[in-house]
Amino acid sequence: MSITEVHVKILEKEFQLGCSAEERGDLLDSVELLNSRMREIRDGGKVNGIDKIAILAALNIANELIQSRGKEHALETDAKKQVQTIREQVETALQSSQQLEF
Repeated sequence: MSITEVHVKILEKEFQLGCSAEERGDLLDSVELLNSRMREIRDGGKVNGIDKIAILAALNIANELIQSRGKEHALETDAKKQVQTIREQVETALQSSQQLEF
């Protein structure tokens, strides 16, 4: 897997990054998300300094990821419960069917 150079701009500052060709699209999407969040914070006018803006943007994105994982876990738990309920219903139906055959 070879590394490709990718030139990006975040808040008017240019960066040279490296990633595989397969990851390039995801990297550019990540840069766009970060750049967008940093612009929102900067344009809000309450936070000064690129370091503080970057940290706040990163914390906001991390918080969204954590919330998303929590929702994903809840959905997974619900799906497992539904599968268990269906399994029990199928087993009950099969047992009833077997009893009718005798």
